[in-house]
Amino acid sequence: MIKFFRHIRQSHIMKNQTGKYLKYAIGEIVLVVIGILIALQINNSSEYHKQAKLVKSYYENLHSDLEKDSTEFHFKINNARRNIAKLNIMAFY
Repeated sequence: MIKFFRHIRQSHIMKNQTGKYLKYAIGEIVLVVIGILIALQINNSSEYHKQAKLVKSYYENLHSDLEKDSTEFHFKINNARRNIAKLNIMAFY
């Protein structure tokens, strides 16, 4: 493929067709730029998906931690209520 394009370039230069050569060169530059832009878009999309997965895992971990903390909190509240009840009973003696 590279030989094919090299042949086209050389034939335009040899025949003094600079106008056609310039059009060809500009077309080739445009194709390269489009390829780079497509590659950047794919890379950005990939990074976005990685970031979204990371954020999702953070939220899942936060939810899990909050549920665990909530369970411990309720246990401590019930424990404190029992201790208060015991202290109230002991106060009557």
